[in-house]
Amino acid sequence: MYKKCFLTFLFFYIAVASPLKSAAQDCYRLVFWNVENLFDTWNDSTRNDDEFTPTGRNRWSQKRYKTKLNHIYQTIAALGDDSCGHLNMPLVVGLAEVENDKVLSDLTKGTPLRHSNYRYIHFDSPDARGIDNALLYRKELYKPYFSQAINVSNKQLTTRDILLVEGTDLNGDTLIFLVNHFPSKRGGETADKHRASIAKRLRLLMDTLSAAHKSAAIIVMGDFNASPDDTQVMGEIAKDNDNSFVNLMANAKAGEGSYNYQGHWSFIDQIIVSKNVTTDNSGSPFRLKTKQGRAFRAGFLLIDDEKNLSEKVYRTYLGVKYQGGYSDHLPVYIDLYKNKKSLTGRD
Repeated sequence: MYKKCFLTFLFFYIAVASPLKSAAQDCYRLVFWNVENLFDTWNDSTRNDDEFTPTGRNRWSQKRYKTKLNHIYQTIAALGDDSCGHLNMPLVVGLAEVENDKVLSDLTKGTPLRHSNYRYIHFDSPDARGIDNALLYRKELYKPYFSQAINVSNKQLTTRDILLVEGTDLNGDTLIFLVNHFPSKRGGETADKHRASIAKRLRLLMDTLSAAHKSAAIIVMGDFNASPDDTQVMGEIAKDNDNSFVNLMANAKAGEGSYNYQGHWSFIDQIIVSKNVTTDNSGSPFRLKTKQGRAFRAGFLLIDDEKNLSEKVYRTYLGVKYQGGYSDHLPVYIDLYKNKKSLTGRD
């Protein structure tokens, strides 16, 4: 057992600490993960984080915080294991439920992720719970040139901003990311209307970006708190009879998903891409490896679900009870290849 644990640790260290190639790569892994309440241990009077302090209801100690950070880096390292067939850390990781810049700094500088030269983009949002979206990216391979927080709150409900990041790879080809975390279903009809309104805003933004950047790969990722077949929310994003964007979780098989509720798996975490990366001769320099997004089902992210005779996610908390796990969501990911026949340096 000790030998197995040592080898597991050694693998994760090598995956993160190995020297990185400075040359352009022909394949990129793109990840989204709701990491479940990544709070620091300080009491911030400007944010609703009283529960996540050493004396708060969740007894959020420095030890638990460090364990959480190490769990996140371990998972990102594991996601790089078979990325495009070789050891290669993800190009970007969209994150939901991060508190502030400090937790992102601690993650990228205070864990072995520092060897992979990750940087991050983050803006404080007006969310009532004090959680935001963020994007980690490998600075030697992705060059952001514009980023913005898109406010989607209103007087009735404050929520996470949509994070927009535009940038290029080393060939000068444009990759645009929209990181989302939609409000939960709590709140009844009022919340449902707000969620549909946010979906409309998001689709308008997607169309605007698509019109302005014809050959860019536009990647929409997030926790939508809705499955792909939710007509009220995801229907607003999909637009009937319009195929300029493709939801890569829409054709998931029964029993697949990123989130488990009462024994039922579903993809409330989704990745949607501009159609130009799914078809040949579209003018885009990028192509999908497979036309379906996947949940990362590493064994360490799951535990036995004895009640439903299956598996469930290994959470950090179950209510106020500390579980010591990773998150209540699984990461989702896709792989993009560079189309060598395409011209580079265009958007």
